[in-house]
This record gives sequence, structure tokens and C-alpha cells, in this order.
Amino acid sequence: MTSPELESATNADLVILGGGSGGYACAFRAAELGLSVVLVEKDKLGGTCLHRGCIPTKALLHAAEVADNAREGDQFGVKSSLEGIDIAGVNSYKDGVISRLYKGLQGLAKANKVTFVEGAGTFVGPNTVEVGGRRYVGKNVVLATGSYARSLPGLEIGGRVITSDQALNLDFIPEKVVVLGGGVIGVEFASVWRSFGADVTIVEALPRLVPAEDEYASKQLERAFRKRGIKFKTGVKFTGATQTDSGVSVTLENGDVLDADLLLVAVGRGPNSAGHGYEEAGVKIDRGFVVTDERLRTNLPNVFAVGDIVPGLQLAHRGFQQGIFVAEEIAGQNPKVIDEAGIPRVTYCKPEVASVGLSEAAAKEKYGQDVKVFIYDLAGNGKSQILKTAGGVKLVKAPDGPVVGITMVGERVGELIGEAQLIYSWEAFPEDVAPLIHAHPTQTEALGEAFLALAGKPLHVHG
Repeated sequence: MTSPELESATNADLVILGGGSGGYACAFRAAELGLSVVLVEKDKLGGTCLHRGCIPTKALLHAAEVADNAREGDQFGVKSSLEGIDIAGVNSYKDGVISRLYKGLQGLAKANKVTFVEGAGTFVGPNTVEVGGRRYVGKNVVLATGSYARSLPGLEIGGRVITSDQALNLDFIPEKVVVLGGGVIGVEFASVWRSFGADVTIVEALPRLVPAEDEYASKQLERAFRKRGIKFKTGVKFTGATQTDSGVSVTLENGDVLDADLLLVAVGRGPNSAGHGYEEAGVKIDRGFVVTDERLRTNLPNVFAVGDIVPGLQLAHRGFQQGIFVAEEIAGQNPKVIDEAGIPRVTYCKPEVASVGLSEAAAKEKYGQDVKVFIYDLAGNGKSQILKTAGGVKLVKAPDGPVVGITMVGERVGELIGEAQLIYSWEAFPEDVAPLIHAHPTQTEALGEAFLALAGKPLHVHG
């Protein structure tokens, strides 16, 4: 006789816990490959990236760019002025973008015949996810529960102390704001709020802004932020925050006290691995992250993990590619292992920072002190001068080897990262790239000029 528990079970080739970038990419690719898929998500398909991360922040950043363009029209001979920011209108625009993309994802789930289960899932092992008393049994299981906005010990989120989750839905623009954390999230929000007219101070415990990037990028960004009037304190630790009805006071280790309307806590994101049954089911966890091998297999047979819960870069496109990789792995296609260093990284503040491969410091650690470095200044690039943006392209080349790192700073340089990724991934030598023709006038020419110079034939290089 069959037990009621087994009667309520649904069997599939693949059960995925989490419908963010990694989870839904895995589901769609697996369905394309003919596998039956159950996708479990407690919130909305698309996860943090679509609803509380990448997409809404970039919508705000574009609105900020429009505000700057209106304010700075005189530079280009255009008589324009900024009357103000209609934050309700900005939020309506942002939410409209999210809504259209969300509907598109829902349509793709139906088209791919993915069984979507809405509800909080628990991995009960060895190959089963339970949702609301019903069990979904997969020949394979993928854990893809993403990440959450971290805080610091003793710093409670609430009131005037917020994370990016609350910052995305503010119905007002703060006059004065302190941003705790000078990484990607911190500098992006600082950039938005400054463009909207706020007085912004960033506090970063490490010695420089965007500390995960090449030091060149940090120096360029800090110079640009000074010109924009964005204040920052680096190499100093936060010690506490006190709220009142009218504001928040932030104290630092050096004795400084910063008063503001809001404190944005942007100290990174933590793996969302607790409360889903992972450890109870025997999944190996290290500091909250799910431990996998290079093929994204956990210590349990036929159980994989993708995205922000796997140690490494917490980027939506990394999770997306990992999801595709796992689907193809399960389908027996033996996909190529993802090179973590080859994942492009973009910070969308003004100016943008984009990089792929190794920083100069990481390259020297790997290849020794004889790595070759070249920096091309955007002052020599016509399109960059038209845009009135400063910055540059930094190339890092292995001794007697290919280019192993590319870092770019300047407005719109995030759009150049595709070519940079190909150069890195194909282990191109400067001589391989130098003959390629870059359309004029474009910012892609900055990459071309940098490679011409590194190949020994500099043209538009000053100094």
C-alpha cells in the first residue's frame, strides 16, 4: 500500500529550489534539452536581480543620468535645466521596466513547460524538495536560493537604517545620506543620490573605494567622485549608529560623527542558505556558503548548487551561466568549466568601472613581477571627449604571454566589456587584437588603441 506522503509526490528529472537568475536559467535550458523540470520559488520568478537588484538599480541610475544631462546641458550648448526629481515618476518608470521583464519571464516558463511551484521550499534530501506539505522528487536537485543584504553585528536594520531593499522603494530623496560600504552597491547608490541632489558620504573600512577592483580603477573613481562632490572616508571603521525622529548619527572609529537623514548599509550580500534544510539534509556548508566542486556538484550525489550561495562573485550573470552549465551537465553534454576570472564585472556608477580577468596585483601574484602593464587615457579617444568623460583602459599582460586582465573606467565602458571578455577568454596576445578594426568614433577604439600600444605601435597615445 502506498503511503499518503508518496501519493502527494511529483517526480521530475530536475527539481530546482530558487527562481532567480541561476534557477530559472537552469530550468529553461534543462527544458530545452528535453528534461522535465519543477521550479520552486517562494517569491517572484526572477529573484533578487529582477525585483530588488540589478534591474531596479540600473533603472535608477539611468534616471540619474537623465537628471545630470538636464543639469549639465550648457556644457553642450543646450539650454536645459533640472526642475526637480519626481520620485513617484522615477519609481513608476522603474517598476514598469520590472513588470515587463517579469511578464516576459513568466511567458518563457510556460513556453518551456516548466512546472512552476510558488511557495517556500525545503530540501529534505536525498533528492526531494518539500513545499507546503507536498513533495517534489527529482533525479537531480539544484539549490539556487540566492543571497540577502548583509548588515554588521549590532547594527539593526529599520527606521532610518536601511539596506538596498528599502532604498529601491523610497518615496523621497534624502537631503543627506551616509553610505556604509564603498563596494559596488554602495557606490551605485551614492552615484544615484548625488545626481538627484543629495549630500552623500561613503564610509569604507578598506583603504579604497571598489576595493575588489584594480587599484587604478579605485583611483580613477575616487577622483571622479571628488569632482562630483561625493565625499568618502576610506580606511576607517564604523562603530555605531543612533536614530532620532529627525535623523541618524553615525560614529566612526576615528571619532568622526556623521549626521544624515538615512544610513544605507551596503556591506555586501550573504548566502541565503539557512532555513532551507540544507545542513539537516547533509549538504556541506562553509561560512554559510554551499560547498561545490568546479562542476558545481555538492557533496551529495545528484545535488548541485548555483549562484550567490556558491563561494565567488555574487553576480546575476555568473548565476545565469552556472544555471546553464548545470542543466547541460545533467543532460550529459559535459560543458566546459566556467573560468571565474573570465566573468565580466561592471559597476554602473558615474563613471562606470568594468573589468575582466586579473588585476595587476593578482597577475603579479600569479606570474611574478615581470607582468607588463599599459594604460590608455580616454583623453585620446574622440567619442569619450564628445561625451565629456574621463578615465582609461588598463591592460595587464603575462610575461611572454597573453593579456590576462582588462580594467576600464569611464562613462558607458560597461558596454565595452563584451570585447574585453573575448580577448581574455581567447587568451589573445596584443598582436592578435591590434589588427582588428574598431569603428570611428566609438569608445571601442580605446580598447583598440590600448592594444596597438601594447603591440609596439602606439598612435593616439600622449605622454
